[in-house]
Amino acid sequence: MRIVDITREPVELYKILKFEGLVSSGGEAKLLIGDGQVTVNGEVETRRARKMVSGDVISFRDDQLQLRLV
Repeated sequence: MRIVDITREPVELYKILKFEGLVSSGGEAKLLIGDGQVTVNGEVETRRARKMVSGDVISFRDDQLQLRLV
């Protein structure tokens, strides 16, 4: 599991996937989230702009990210 430091809360889910390099664009992130390919805290998440906060765990393909507010 990789720790992702964020400087503010909340952060939209699709932005995290984009900025962490898991997808090539925000549009691609939105499509994959809408298709049910991303889980948040162990549950499938289809809301592209879900507000993420420190402690949330995102799973996408073989990657797991945990958010940490710094």
